[in-house]
Amino acid sequence: MNNHWNECGCNPPVSRREMLWRSSAGFAGVALAGLLGVNSKAEGSDNPLAPKAPHFPARAKRVIFLFMHGGPSQVDTFDPKPLLDRDDGKPLPFAKPRVQFAATGNLMRSPWKFKKYGQSGIEVSELFPHVAEHVDDLCVINSMHGSNSAHGGALLKLHTGSDNFIRPSMGSWITYGLGSENQSLPGFVTICPSLGHGGLNNWSSAFLPASYQGTPIGHSGMPSEKAAISFIKNSETTPDLQRMQLDLLQAMNGEKKDDALDARIKSFELAYRMQTAAPELQDISKETPETLKLYGLDHDQTKDFGRQCLMARRFAERGVRFVQVSHSYKWDQHGSLRKDHAKNALEVDKPIAGLLKDLKDRGLLHDTLVLWGGEFGRTPTQQGGDGRDHNPDGFTMWMAGGGVKPGHKHGATDDYGYYAVQDKVHIHDLHATILHLLGLDHLKLTYTYAGRPFRLTDVAGDVVHDIIA
Repeated sequence: MNNHWNECGCNPPVSRREMLWRSSAGFAGVALAGLLGVNSKAEGSDNPLAPKAPHFPARAKRVIFLFMHGGPSQVDTFDPKPLLDRDDGKPLPFAKPRVQFAATGNLMRSPWKFKKYGQSGIEVSELFPHVAEHVDDLCVINSMHGSNSAHGGALLKLHTGSDNFIRPSMGSWITYGLGSENQSLPGFVTICPSLGHGGLNNWSSAFLPASYQGTPIGHSGMPSEKAAISFIKNSETTPDLQRMQLDLLQAMNGEKKDDALDARIKSFELAYRMQTAAPELQDISKETPETLKLYGLDHDQTKDFGRQCLMARRFAERGVRFVQVSHSYKWDQHGSLRKDHAKNALEVDKPIAGLLKDLKDRGLLHDTLVLWGGEFGRTPTQQGGDGRDHNPDGFTMWMAGGGVKPGHKHGATDDYGYYAVQDKVHIHDLHATILHLLGLDHLKLTYTYAGRPFRLTDVAGDVVHDIIA
């Protein structure tokens, strides 16, 4: 557009595009618009986040993903191995993987004892005494396996289904398939996410429409008490004036439909609505002292992750479709396993148990799918004194609520915990099962881009029916 005055000395007519960018400076959510990826193509519907019918009756309505960045050790948490204790210090009696992240030595027993809990009798390490009290609500998958032993590729695989291309994240696919239950909040939020190992690609909508992008709240480099949705208040422009600006933009865009502008306007509309909903949501001052204590906000070791878990419950009960909280980047113990795994577990054990209890007490657990785990597990063989290396060939994740079998243990690794050997569950199978619990057929949830259809599970994935109640 020509920025010079015309011959009559007047400003030339303002185009719809110019009007958008001039006006956007007055919107409280202008930064959010950038976070939502406003350059993507629009959805072609009046309200892309409106609730959508699933393919078939759903068991779960929403997901809370408790991501343990770095890779917790399965043989020290939820997969006890008596032979590992017996053969401590001996060579592994079978071949290690052809491709390994780094060299490891002989077998190393777990420093922690395991004990059976609940009516199910599932064994849990003494690292997780509070979570163990809820073992009858857990569905423990001991036979997970992936395809990448590096953090970056493994994080992308877990979050997007692909370890080497930019693809939409799991939360974006789910929001694309189901919309959101609250039109005044994003459908997908990630609290204190990791900025490394793929960073924003782990919550990106990639080629999906912009409205399904994850909204980060803070990042892993800050305390959770300082994490908030940015630029949510506007002290210069009143809500009435903002409403007039948005209505004008909608009218101007309606004269000649522009999908890119429509996507931007939708992000501004959401930001406008969030000005009322988000501040109340992020204010936990009205939570009871008992609830704050339940999540561990009364202790320095647990208050940071506890606040994340409490915020996850608040988002979930208000209809946000997919919520992720991250314990970043702490579980990568190539050495000092005894010290650091103990510290990590102390920080998350009580908050996670508090979340499970709170969801159950509020009647939310039955249709909220809680997922716990990291991007891979760790080797039963020793590294760096008392550490363990990355292990994508066999590890543990667990689910709770949302239609999975409670008090159930699925699959197994070998006698030492190196390889998944029984009822194996690949990352693609995990994604297919999560979608199934949400009422979505992973084969039908597709989006055509660059001339071919894409899906979260790529060209693989089977629903693990044995873990569904």
